[in-house]
Amino acid sequence: MNTVRRSLDFHGQDIFVAMDTHKKNWKTCILTKQMEHKIFTQPPQPDKLVHYLKNNFPGARYHCVYEAGFAGFWIQQALTQQGVDCIVVNPADVPHTNKERVHKNDRIDARKLANALRSGVIKGIYVPQAQELEDRTLVRMRQLFVKKQTRSKNQIKALLYFHGIDQPEDICERYWSKRYLEFLHSVTFSHHTAKLALEALLNELEHHRQSIAQLTQQIRTLASQEPYQQRVGYLITIPGISTLSAMIFLTELVDIHRFRHLDHLASYVGLVPSEHSSGAHEHVGPITRRRNPELRALLVQCTWSAVRRDPALMLAFQELSKRMSKNKAIIRIARKLLARIRYVLRNEKPYVTGVVE
Repeated sequence: MNTVRRSLDFHGQDIFVAMDTHKKNWKTCILTKQMEHKIFTQPPQPDKLVHYLKNNFPGARYHCVYEAGFAGFWIQQALTQQGVDCIVVNPADVPHTNKERVHKNDRIDARKLANALRSGVIKGIYVPQAQELEDRTLVRMRQLFVKKQTRSKNQIKALLYFHGIDQPEDICERYWSKRYLEFLHSVTFSHHTAKLALEALLNELEHHRQSIAQLTQQIRTLASQEPYQQRVGYLITIPGISTLSAMIFLTELVDIHRFRHLDHLASYVGLVPSEHSSGAHEHVGPITRRRNPELRALLVQCTWSAVRRDPALMLAFQELSKRMSKNKAIIRIARKLLARIRYVLRNEKPYVTGVVE
């Protein structure tokens, strides 16, 4: 008796996949529209996942999701290249119950993420192209070395203070000039071991300074090339924004047109207030902690410089400072500066100093 083997056919059906990603493995949860198929541990390889899906659900539409984090976007790019719809979500946007918060493991996280994907309650974040990500990596690396340099300086000052060494009054440590560095190299201790420790810190500081100088030159070279040259030229017409600042804004924002309006951009940067309202009670608190950490700190720093150079911003800051603290006033002015950044990038026009909004 001959038997006919029917092949699997999932055409028109949706399969939902969530990965809780780790360096050594992924905890993967697979759901259909009606049921949970399986939760399993797999190697951290997109090809393995795609092979499993095509073997078990041939012809289906595959939808994948994982949380943004250390894994970056290479998983999303690899799955997209193989025809899999994949999004990356902000971990803070994934809904969870109190039970899931207090009893947390990889299995629960994967199932929670898969259910959120199937129900459509989560939305993917913007994923830059590979070249855009690499340019951002270069710019962020300089910022990382600046932080390392600051840490080295603090360690040197702490060591001197610990051993009771005073610096000459005519030498300022603020900018760590050549003269100040010469003073540090000339410091003597009662025993040579402390001198060895100081020299080790000074060598580390010199390495950071050289790395920053090299990265700065590479970023300036990148800024003089397309697709950045023209947009950098527009941004540096805004008071308070340098070439390096412009490159940070461009590599972090990538495409200004993806922000529908100023409020959307301000929310991404982190310049919107928190709010706790219920019924007739409304409470607007300080600016939200949700932000792009690279951009908000830079924007505030640029704003302090801008209020000294732009008459319109200076006037607005002085008026605001009459009824609130300067730290609060500068945040209001930072939003105005952000509006200027958005304007010049969207309209591809230089900024005219002193124009009142």
